[in-house]
Amino acid sequence: MPALDRRSLLAGAAATGALAVTATLAAEDVLPVVADLSGKSVLITGCSTGFGRLAAEHFARHGATVFATMRNLPRTEATELAELAQADGLDIHIIEIDVLSDEQVAAGVAEAERINGGALDVLINNAGISYGGPVEIQDLEATKHTFDTNVFGPQRMIRAALPAMRAAKSGLIINVSSQLGRVIAPSYGMYSPTKFALEALSEGLAYELVPHGIDVTVIEPGGYPTMIWSNANTNSLALLERSDGTHTDGYPALISGLGQRTGGGSTDPMDVPRAMAAVIAMPAGTRPLRRPVHPGGKPQVAINTLTAQVQVEWLGNSPFGPWIKAVHNA
Repeated sequence: MPALDRRSLLAGAAATGALAVTATLAAEDVLPVVADLSGKSVLITGCSTGFGRLAAEHFARHGATVFATMRNLPRTEATELAELAQADGLDIHIIEIDVLSDEQVAAGVAEAERINGGALDVLINNAGISYGGPVEIQDLEATKHTFDTNVFGPQRMIRAALPAMRAAKSGLIINVSSQLGRVIAPSYGMYSPTKFALEALSEGLAYELVPHGIDVTVIEPGGYPTMIWSNANTNSLALLERSDGTHTDGYPALISGLGQRTGGGSTDPMDVPRAMAAVIAMPAGTRPLRRPVHPGGKPQVAINTLTAQVQVEWLGNSPFGPWIKAVHNA
């Protein structure tokens, strides 16, 4: 029997980066170069560099109205993106949002909705940071900064965008997690804990939004050569400078390379915007909860499959069953 999409199932009930690998894309992982996004309005956080910057341009070139947000305006990256949009006739609006600021989040989302004339079609929580090193050396400044950016930031954005989406009975929220949101590598500090939290937040939200016709997809990239590595090196060196050795002395091997990490190899960061675009272009109610993205190994796939099975077996026959089964297309 074919899997039911969310709307079909609800109608019946009523009446989810890691280490770099250079590899070739498997046949099932080949992503569409073109996805028609005409008529879609998309707000993306963290558009100064990396996946966010690439996605803003990619989506606009394929028909979307894009609200590219970044912090600390004015800045060179914003000027360059605005000039590109004007030269190429791209529908890109640059809005200042620091996801750590309640005020900027509320004002930025409201401005995007005003320009759009209503609810956003898609919210992409892409902004993120990382510190390296063992858990013990992460002081509370680093810990709070990582959680505030990677978990509380998306929650601020979600709360700002959802009321209008719920009123429209449609929408899509894409949260950018990581392979390290489902599997663990030592010496990545609080990065994995925040991405694990984002994964749980996303899954719970996905269930709760089924009755509102709003989808949630978690993008789980592996290692790609973006600025997150350089920024993490800067953060890690600042962390070490604040340390007096009380905590760092126990981990010489794990600390020796901090500030020098690189990642991604020859992988193409455009894999991630293309995967996002493919998800956006899918019919509502059929989008996956989790989308691993990487040409090499994806160790989280087995975990994703198992946890979906566990959720359906645990809650599938409960009052939440229609929501659980809808999200997992069970």
